[in-house]
Formats: sequence, C-alpha cells, structure tokens
Amino acid sequence: MPKRVLLAGLFHESHTFLTAKTPRADFSTALGRDILAMEGNGSPIAGFLSVARAMDWEVLPTVDMRAMPSGLVEESAIDYFWSEFSTRARPWLEEGIDAIFLVLHGAMVSEKNLDVEGELLARIRQLPGAATLPVFAVLDLHANVSPRMAEHADALVAYRENPHTDAYDTAGRAANLLARCLTTGIRPKTILRRLPVIWAPPGTGTATDPMLALMLMASKMESTDPTVWAVNIAAGFSFADTPDTGVSVSVVADGPGKRLTAQLEAIARKAWDLRSTGEARYPTADDVLQRIMPISNGPVLLVDPADNIGGGAPGDCTGVLRALLKHDVPDSLVVINDPAAVHLTQASRVGGTLTLAIGGKGSPLDAGPITLAVTLISRSNGQFDLEDAHSHLASMVGRHFDMGDCAVVRHRGVTVLLTSKKTPPFDLGQLRSQSIEPKDFKVISVKAAVAHKRAYDPIARASHLIEAPGPCSSDFGRFVYRHVRRPVFPLDAGAGLDLSSLRP
Repeated sequence: MPKRVLLAGLFHESHTFLTAKTPRADFSTALGRDILAMEGNGSPIAGFLSVARAMDWEVLPTVDMRAMPSGLVEESAIDYFWSEFSTRARPWLEEGIDAIFLVLHGAMVSEKNLDVEGELLARIRQLPGAATLPVFAVLDLHANVSPRMAEHADALVAYRENPHTDAYDTAGRAANLLARCLTTGIRPKTILRRLPVIWAPPGTGTATDPMLALMLMASKMESTDPTVWAVNIAAGFSFADTPDTGVSVSVVADGPGKRLTAQLEAIARKAWDLRSTGEARYPTADDVLQRIMPISNGPVLLVDPADNIGGGAPGDCTGVLRALLKHDVPDSLVVINDPAAVHLTQASRVGGTLTLAIGGKGSPLDAGPITLAVTLISRSNGQFDLEDAHSHLASMVGRHFDMGDCAVVRHRGVTVLLTSKKTPPFDLGQLRSQSIEPKDFKVISVKAAVAHKRAYDPIARASHLIEAPGPCSSDFGRFVYRHVRRPVFPLDAGAGLDLSSLRP
C-alpha cells in the first residue's frame, strides 16, 4: 500500500518592531485538494509534491497559509490555521497515516506566541495518533530555530542558499529524507546549537563569508559522516525579537555520539570566529551619489536594506528617492509601494500631469511623503509571471505575483513604479510587466538586502549597499530588544562563546 503523508504549510517572517500587525486577511490560503494544484508552481509545496508523486505516496492535504513578511501575526490567523489543520487531520490520524510533512518559515511570531512553529509542532504531537509519527519540516534559511522546534520534529531541513533559489529543491530534499525514514524505519533526530550572534540580513548572503564558510563545513560534515542526514546553518531573522533570535547550527542524524557533537560545535566555533564578518555598515545614498556622479552608463544599483520588503519593511521609504532628486540623477528608477498614490492616478489620462504625495506613509522612521508633479506613463492591474522559476520570490509565492493596481509616473529623470501591494524586487518580471526595461536605466533603487542579487546582479554595472531611514536598518542600536537572550553579539560588548551554554 502507498504511504499516507499529511501535508500542511504555515509561512510568515514576522518583523516584531513594526507597529502594524498582520491580519488573517493578508494570508493567501489554500485548503484541502486546492493545495495539490500547487504542484509545478516552483514553491516548496511543489517540491514536496514532486517527490510524493515519484514515491507514489497518498498525500493528505490540510491547509497552507502564507503571507509576505510583515508585522507580528494577529492571533486570529493562528487560530484559523489550527482549526482547519486539526479538523482535517483528525479523521486521517484516526484511520492511520505514516508521516507528517510541514512547510514552515521558522521566524513566525504572533500576538501571544514568540515561537509559533514550536507551538505548532508541540500541538501536533498532542493530537491522538500523532505522538509517534515521523514529522519532517522545511525551514527558511532565516529561521530562528527554537528548542521546541528541534524537540518535536524528527527532521528540520533548512534552505542552503541566500538568495533562496533552492527552496523547491530543499523541500524535495526533505521529502527524500522522509522517504529514507519510511523505507528504512530509522528515525533521525534534530540536534540544535544556538549561538549568541545576531546578523542583519545583508550579512547573510551565502556567496560570501560568514555563511559561505559555514555552508562548506556543513557540506563536508554531511558527506563524511554516514549518520548525518542533513546539516543546517540558520542565519536567523534579526527583526523578530524572541528568545530564539539569532544564528543556529543543527544536524539531523540517527546517532548523536561524541564525534557528531564535536563536529557540530566546531561549526559553532567557526561561526563565532567569523561573527564580525556578518556585521553591516554602509554609506548613505547621498554619499554614494556624490562619489559616482556623473554616471555615464549603468545600471548602478542603490540597494536599500533598511526598506527591505523581503524583511517586512513597507517598501515606501523615501530616502533613496530624495537623494536621486537632490542630485537630479537622470534615467533613474524607484519602486514605491503606495496604494493611495496609485488610486489618485485613476482620474488622470495617460500622458497627463498630476501632483502626488509619494511614499513615506508606512514607517515612522521615514521622513514622510514627497510631493511631486509627475507625468502618468502607464497603468496596469499589476499581475505578472516570474521570469525565474527558481527566484527567491518563487520560494515565497510560486510563479505568479499580484502587485495590485499599478501606475508608472515620471518626474524629470526619475521614473517611479507605484504598486498597491508591496512586492519584493526579486524578479525582473516585475519591471518588464510594466514595460520597464531595467537595462535602460543608469541608477535603480532596490529595496532589498541579498535576495535581489540573482535577478539584478547580472544586469548591473555596479552595486552599492546604502544606509537610509527604515525599519530594517542594519544598525541594531535603533531597536529595543526585550526578549533576545543576552549577552549577544553585537548588542553586548561582553558577549562570548560558551559551548556548554549553546545546548538547549
């Protein structure tokens, strides 16, 4: 008989320093058999479904909920997920199933719970018939992995790439490990070590240290120890203020042993030794433009991690736009999430002029809206298909995205794409769907940290990370951490590495 595997997904990266919360309405939800229709869309769910089909498993789909990174999640969304999941799961658990597979993020925080994934896994274990089942879960590379998550999951398997081009493949890898478990009857366990280190998102790209060196050590450990199923380097999500926030190393293995512990702690020591390479300090956009102007050809990227949409920022901060206007930069491009401004364009004809207050509405850290006289270039419904099925954006939503109603406006040399739904700049299809060819611009403002690189670096002549006002600033001194374990680098000068204290 085919193996019966219960499937669910709950995906959100929660920025707890934002004032606005994330309601249930912000989640895209698929129930029951609608989840099976996600096969082939490039998402982690699709990666699992591909392996499940090859294994001839009977997939029992419950609920999948996912939302763009944003503020902490309203409890009603968690209650809805659990109601749908438990209601659908109980009858199958009573009949008998073979395993549970979950697609999670790992840095989800709700109004009442600082460790949503740990709570979810603990609740699942309490359901009748689930206590002894294999439970395998996929995590984002930026998960804040908790002891409860490691305790209640047989295997946690995290992405290895940032940008997250391997989300689909990681889900497939985790599904193949589940197949190994079901075939051999061997149940692995997840062993976790958490470090007193917090890195901002720009310091967590896997093409450079510290993450590159740590990933190489993880790969070597996987290839040389037959008891090791997977090694995870989770960079953590620095804007979720929780006791589990920070870098962690974990291993999925079927025999802990002294050698395994020694290898795991060697990676932890390496991460500590490289802690300073993950720090981020950047010049302002004004400083960069003063240095590189005039610009003869491009595109030159001004990367603004403080307004990183992929980290939960509103995508409407105006720091870079102000600098482009100040220096009168020709052939420059900015994307601003501003549904109010888009709405105001509806009464104007294409080619006409109007005055708009653009951006500056989503974060109190920003200087506020900029009022400009603009020419309306175009309008659209904002829907587009991703050009890159393996882009970071596909890991979050699949191959199709809806920016909401959009308008393209221009003020002197600055072109502004206005969206109604914040859209991470992880795929060039976003621009080309609006008849904007990015290669035609000398300067492009990119509201991201690392995940834009796969799309934008191949077309860029140069790229500059800049510091600007915004809720995803790499300067942790701008935030008041109340729950993070202390001392921790770089918040505390006295932070140190005590390997015995890393153990949950």
